[in-house]
Amino acid sequence: MPMSRTRKGGVLMKMTVVGILCAGLLVSACAGERPTNLGVTNGTLSACPDSPNCVFSQSVDERHRIEPFATGDDPEAAFARLTEIIRRRPDATVIDSTGSYLRVELRTTFFTDDAEFLLDRERRLIQLRSASRVGYSDLGLNRRRIEEIRRQLQRRQ
Repeated sequence: MPMSRTRKGGVLMKMTVVGILCAGLLVSACAGERPTNLGVTNGTLSACPDSPNCVFSQSVDERHRIEPFATGDDPEAAFARLTEIIRRRPDATVIDSTGSYLRVELRTTFFTDDAEFLLDRERRLIQLRSASRVGYSDLGLNRRRIEEIRRQLQRRQ
């Protein structure tokens, strides 16, 4: 016996709802849990994991090493500009912010990455770390994103 048009519409609606729920679960699974090992210890940010999906200005490992941001003559003003740049990014959510430390979540379509910025007043630098929460490779996204933020900061100096 053929299915009525009303019944077909109901089945289609249920399949759509199930599909949306499954997609939501997939996206939230890719976001990963917020790390508990981030922050500053003795003037240093947390080291990168062994995976290549992390960049870190205080790293001795060349695979993860990235240059810190130079602040120029006014480190506090540079850090304030960086904070403003981050707050204006549509993919960023500030998790923690002080006068010398900034922790943010940066989103892509399916993933959430964590970035930290630490003002090193004495050396006139902003140390940084950016890492993917899940997976092994990010195809260079964290490095490209940090370099984009660097260019924005340099244009405002």
